[in-house]
Amino acid sequence: MKTPGPDHPITIRPAEKRWRARFAGHVIADSADALVLKEATYPEVIYFPRDDVSMDYMARTAHATTCPYKGEAAYYTLKMHSEIAESAVWTYEQAYPAVQAIEGRLAFYPDKVEVYEVDDAAVNPDHAGDRSRVDEIVQHTDAGDGHAQRGSWESNVDGPGPEGGVR
Repeated sequence: MKTPGPDHPITIRPAEKRWRARFAGHVIADSADALVLKEATYPEVIYFPRDDVSMDYMARTAHATTCPYKGEAAYYTLKMHSEIAESAVWTYEQAYPAVQAIEGRLAFYPDKVEVYEVDDAAVNPDHAGDRSRVDEIVQHTDAGDGHAQRGSWESNVDGPGPEGGVR
């Protein structure tokens, strides 16, 4: 195990914006809690919390590598429809102490998965604001047993209009 230092610096910081990963035309990761790792002269790598990644399209591989600064990396292959990207995703499940913040998070090879920054306010204008409206809507959704979690809203129409439209 090597420790990052002046000859091989590693920094980890919270991403300032929301990040997404897209594979085969589908967003498979979306996070406002991503971390940016900068290692020596290598390009920055975005690490997504596992809870913000759709694991349905991933299968663990036997492939593994070891980084003397970060630890042993485990890999996942992506499969969506007919597209397959072998070992396109990696994770450090037991990261070394110097990079503990990335432990369990997932990163994507940019030549296999499109990883891009998103303006959170443009994608979700209510995200930073009052979440009570979102919570109210969620409570009116199916509770899993076919019933709403809360009673229905009051009707805002009297019935069909003169030509079948709502009035």
